[in-house]
Amino acid sequence: MLNVSSYNVAYGQSEILRDLNFTVGKNEIVAIMGRNGMGKTTLMKSLMGVIPTRRGRVDLEGTDVSAMKSHERVKAGLAYVPQGRMIFSTMTVKENIETGLTVTGRRTVPTDLYDLFPVLLEMRSRRGGNLSGGQQQQLAIARALASNPKLLLLDEPTEGIQPSIISDMARTLKMIRDQRGLSIIVSEQVLKFALDIADRILVIEKGEIVHEELRATVDEAKVASYLAV
Repeated sequence: MLNVSSYNVAYGQSEILRDLNFTVGKNEIVAIMGRNGMGKTTLMKSLMGVIPTRRGRVDLEGTDVSAMKSHERVKAGLAYVPQGRMIFSTMTVKENIETGLTVTGRRTVPTDLYDLFPVLLEMRSRRGGNLSGGQQQQLAIARALASNPKLLLLDEPTEGIQPSIISDMARTLKMIRDQRGLSIIVSEQVLKFALDIADRILVIEKGEIVHEELRATVDEAKVASYLAV
């Protein structure tokens, strides 16, 4: 589904990501883990076209998207839930989700999106800013799914979310993957969440991938050691 090769991203003269090479399979969930400041958010933003790439290539189902603008990447099948959710606080839940429909040509929110997030149906006329952190995260994911993506990018989805809701989120994301047949990349610091959701775990440190393991055979202590401050 996704192939990232010889990938470099820099802010000015400061190189943040260096020669990254990784793939994401169809229907696969990959967790990219690492401490703050190691390059996770930069990777997500650059894959979405928010930050330009210095060198390298990003192929989505065989199409090179690395020179595309963000809206073109959305049309190609990428969707992005940024860190901090970034919902439109003064717009209603329904209006927020409708902003994700732009590339599909549809005007009404598909009922299956509300089936995934029943609380959003109940609150569809409420302003986004009046939702709890967990509800806002559901809204941000629903808005991303409204574009009918092939691959979903989630940046630090558990940030500011109650532990009880984090487990529900993991179940929902796996259900989305299974029902919609899409792939997911999630950047994360919470190891339990990553272990709950991922098929494969990559660890990023100082802009480089330093460790990779399948979830089925993961050495939890080793991954945890990379996350320790």
